[in-house]
Amino acid sequence: MFLRLALAALAVLPLAARAAAVGQTVVALGSFSDKVQVIDCGAPEDAVQIQSIEISPDPPKAGENVTIIATGLVQQQLNPGAYADVTVKVGLIKLLQKRFDICEEAETANATVQCPVDPDTYTIVQTVELPKEVPPAKFVINVRGYTDAEDPMVCLDLKLDFLPSKPKFISW
Repeated sequence: MFLRLALAALAVLPLAARAAAVGQTVVALGSFSDKVQVIDCGAPEDAVQIQSIEISPDPPKAGENVTIIATGLVQQQLNPGAYADVTVKVGLIKLLQKRFDICEEAETANATVQCPVDPDTYTIVQTVELPKEVPPAKFVINVRGYTDAEDPMVCLDLKLDFLPSKPKFISW
């Protein structure tokens, strides 16, 4: 659900600060190409612990579908009112800043997980078509989620590089 929100933010494009501030350990989730980085910047007591994320294809390509498989442990019930603040930047330029209501997004997407979400381990699969118009640039997507009681729910930072790869030269 949360990764879907981050990808939804990327799709809206035509698609760790917090950790450093509180001295948490930043954890990379999964093994990705040099064009994708996913960082869990949350704390162990956050309501949701992201356990793994897979992205296919890696790296994602403009104009093609990208599938995300995310597995996470919900440690406390998530109720209506839970939300995620998503920010998308290219360099210092903020392209999008939007608050997503987690329960409304799940209902709109007809997701298999609906609110209230009971504590348990969940795997969510989401496929999104990236627009052809995604410019060749490096994007940073910050997701900060909060429960209906305003407690930290999840913290993710995604870095996606849509710049063309540099050709590799063969030395003779």
